[in-house]
Amino acid sequence: MPTAIPRTSTLPEDLFEFVMEWKEKPGNLIMILHRIQQYYGYIPQPVGEEVARITGIPGSRIYGVATFYNYFNLYPPGKHRISVCMGTACYLKGGETLVNHISEKLNVAVNAVTEDKQFSLQEVRCVGCCGLAPVVVVDDNVHGKVTPDKMDEIIEDYRNRGEDDG
Repeated sequence: MPTAIPRTSTLPEDLFEFVMEWKEKPGNLIMILHRIQQYYGYIPQPVGEEVARITGIPGSRIYGVATFYNYFNLYPPGKHRISVCMGTACYLKGGETLVNHISEKLNVAVNAVTEDKQFSLQEVRCVGCCGLAPVVVVDDNVHGKVTPDKMDEIIEDYRNRGEDDG
């Protein structure tokens, strides 16, 4: 008879139930991490540790999967998530220049958040808009043929949005 897993206060009830439902299913780790990311916007370390305890999956494997896939974040994102495509077309048309420009303008490293928590910056692999290269996605909005000057305008637009405009 399987041992009962005690519920702890680390996970909200609905996440605990989801992990319990998926803990024995094939492909469970990806599904569990997606749900956690959806809930928190990132994967908090204590939550990852709790998933390891519940599922028996080593923490090193959870960390390995969470860091292998670009989708998962191990830190809370900024209010606005800036993703610069570094796929071949975007890279060749200036993706790296854009990353460096954004990093300098916002004083933020890749995979980090600005001090004011307004922006996070990440590099992503192909977003499927090669004809618009270079491409930057801010939140869920795709911006094509982005130049450093256009990026400055995009950043200012997001800075000037009200609280309700997200």
